[in-house]
Amino acid sequence: MYKEFQLSKPIEGNVEFVQMPDNTQIHTISSGNGKTTILLAHGYGFNHIEWNVIVEQLNKLNYRTIVFDQRGHGKSTIGQEGISSSAMASDYKNIIKYFKLSDCILVGHSMGGFLSMKFLLDNPQMQHVNIKSCVLMATFAGDINKNNFQNRLQLPLIKSGILLKLIKYKPIANLLGKSLLGDDPDPEIIRVFTEIFPQQDHFKLVPILKAFADENYYDRLKEISIPCAVVIGKKDSTTPSFHTDNIVKGIPNTIRIDIEGKGHCLNAEAPKDIIDAIQKMDI
Repeated sequence: MYKEFQLSKPIEGNVEFVQMPDNTQIHTISSGNGKTTILLAHGYGFNHIEWNVIVEQLNKLNYRTIVFDQRGHGKSTIGQEGISSSAMASDYKNIIKYFKLSDCILVGHSMGGFLSMKFLLDNPQMQHVNIKSCVLMATFAGDINKNNFQNRLQLPLIKSGILLKLIKYKPIANLLGKSLLGDDPDPEIIRVFTEIFPQQDHFKLVPILKAFADENYYDRLKEISIPCAVVIGKKDSTTPSFHTDNIVKGIPNTIRIDIEGKGHCLNAEAPKDIIDAIQKMDI
């Protein structure tokens, strides 16, 4: 286990706020000097810090990395277009244009994977030019409530604000944290999650939660032609394996990586496996 996964360990690098066309300000940190850039998109309710261990290791492996806070998360704001899958996916396009990225690898975790696929579908001209490959981890292409009692329970609790009240009680916070992890859940990962998750303004983020359930892009995944690695923890109850099955079936040039005993938070539970997947996509 990487004990370096701590809230007190920030990602060091060049901080820039990238302005979107609707005046949203996206907080970014770039680091490393490698030829290949890795653009890392975090999951719902978190921020860029979830990548701290992975960024440190990628920089040591001579990669350049760019992390950012998704619209409405962390230090990033919400502009006139508000929160939607289209607005948030367009942020990816504008970040790529701002940094003049070509042949980079896009890595998306959970919501970040959902939005990565949405971005690739909305901007096919950027496949093979700006983005050469993609790593999709613990993610879905919509229809998140299908055959999933946990999501059908948790999403309304988040929308209503009840979960944020409940998470103040340590036993409930621990249960929520453990539900996101696999075997032998690390208390440090739970501590970090339950500290950062309440910092987000979830009321403003309700539209993207709705999009997770209401939108479905599985039938369009054949339009993604770049090589992709789809990584799933075999104990992931937030995005069960049938989502991975359907993504692998949908995207033509895909490899699947199953990680035994791990859950939804693969960035912290299995950083070495994610780094290995990224290296496999460096083609």
